[in-house]
Amino acid sequence: MKNKDLHILFLTRWYPHKFDSMFGLFVQRHAEVACQIGNVSVIYLHELKDGQKEWTVTNDIENDCHVVRVYYPDVEGVKLLCLPIKAYRFIKAFRIAYKLVVKNLGKPTLTHVNILTRMGILAECLRIFKKIPYVITEHWSRYLPITNTYKGFFRKIATKRVVKKASAVSTVSKNLENAMKSHKLLNDSYFLLPNVVDFDLFALRHSNEKSDVFRFLHVSCFEDRSKNISGLLKATLKLSEEVSNFELVLVGDGVDFEVMKQQAATMPFKAGTIKFTGLLEGNDLVEEFRKSNALILFSNYENMPVVISEAFACGLPVIATKVGGIPEFVDESNGILVDRGNEEQLKNAMQEIILNYSKYDSNKIRNQADKIFSQAAVKKSLENLYNKIN
Repeated sequence: MKNKDLHILFLTRWYPHKFDSMFGLFVQRHAEVACQIGNVSVIYLHELKDGQKEWTVTNDIENDCHVVRVYYPDVEGVKLLCLPIKAYRFIKAFRIAYKLVVKNLGKPTLTHVNILTRMGILAECLRIFKKIPYVITEHWSRYLPITNTYKGFFRKIATKRVVKKASAVSTVSKNLENAMKSHKLLNDSYFLLPNVVDFDLFALRHSNEKSDVFRFLHVSCFEDRSKNISGLLKATLKLSEEVSNFELVLVGDGVDFEVMKQQAATMPFKAGTIKFTGLLEGNDLVEEFRKSNALILFSNYENMPVVISEAFACGLPVIATKVGGIPEFVDESNGILVDRGNEEQLKNAMQEIILNYSKYDSNKIRNQADKIFSQAAVKKSLENLYNKIN
């Protein structure tokens, strides 16, 4: 039963906004599940680029969540000299948003920080000056050794304090928790909070659809540095020299979309082997899952990609690399793991899954995922997280 006296404030660095409806979608899904537990407000602050100067504030109710977005202008000039103005505008944007949150639902009972560090600093200020405790959920891969992007003396000092003072810290994988602890980001209450999937939307693949062509699906943000789409294309080309009855459908958009599309066009694929759909959302995305036989992610680094849990919800086995938190969820019963960057292993895995597809039980894959990634399962995890508050 929903606790109407509980007001949870989501402070998040990533959240869908007017320029990108997919940005931080997994945070939005957590917030929507939290709405089943108590009242939820969301604050998202967006720094405008490319000379945009107009301050804009939106105050909307989205799937029962009160979402306040403040779009504020960036500062152009020498970076060091601009920092005080940038900080002032960021704090001003937060104050505008926080006043609206209090006006909408009253003072928050607790704060739920998503993605450190600056939102964590705001939460720590609310703890000190407003006596509002906070919990943290971290999603960012910057703590992983392969990315090596967790840098900055003052950032590290601030992050250590924010993590230490949190009532609890959750991560989307055990691997990410260990990576954070390796940077001395210590807290007595770390635990797992999986990403959430709508199991009503992501249903089993079409049982009545029969095809002689095996369909691989890849869904990503099309950043080759992390997703290694170029390596996936090379492995697929090798497979096409040995096997003809398959296709690879690539869904998504991003910085390297056109480059990858052009690269594929220069490779000697047989007609119909490769298909780029561009960005798909909602039912259109789900339909691609439901028409496919297996998902492929050949990433160089990851935490725990939402698309894997979405594939499981549709009963699809997954081929993925042994990076981040993926090995915590992918095993012989629901897919195949390969080494990062090993195109020969990937080619062999694709061939194996075509030849031995019947060994994968779609219902079993879905049912097992339901226990971890469904709204009911994540709701229970969130309730455990909030119960950590003293």
